[in-house]
Amino acid sequence: MDKSIDFLRLAAGRYSVRKFAGKPVEQGKLDKILEAGHLAPTAVNRQPQHILVINEQSALAKLPRCTKYHFNAPVALLVSYDKNECWKRAYDGKSSGEIDASIVTTHMMLEAASIGLGTTWVMHFDPVAIRKEFNMPDNLEPVALLVMGYPADDAKPSPSHSEFRPPEDIVSYNRY
Repeated sequence: MDKSIDFLRLAAGRYSVRKFAGKPVEQGKLDKILEAGHLAPTAVNRQPQHILVINEQSALAKLPRCTKYHFNAPVALLVSYDKNECWKRAYDGKSSGEIDASIVTTHMMLEAASIGLGTTWVMHFDPVAIRKEFNMPDNLEPVALLVMGYPADDAKPSPSHSEFRPPEDIVSYNRY
């Protein structure tokens, strides 16, 4: 029996949910999503990511002071990287931190979709407010706020969700 996942169907069906049902996310599902982030590849396997789970009412109440794009989700994952832990290229010092945190966020976003939860990847937040509201240490750099929950019955993708540039505009082979 083939146990493969139809990844392209999962990726095509996933959309940014901007309206959530009032139903809380079960700890078991949250654990699976966090495990997907834990399994994500990072540069030289340094694993510099740090994920802050925001799911208590007192913590969720801080989000509107950081972003208007919280969509009243019952859970948000603040994905950061530790500036002291990420790999850096020797010849120019470029840090892998943002890339690593983005890979981790993507893994969690897709796992959430695979188990019936909706997400929106929010980058539009005030990093100063995030740092203050959640008492973040200086070594952590916030990258993404992944808001999630069960989609509301009337949640739907944005009108541009299925609009894509032609592949020949974004893919080239062996030269530019």
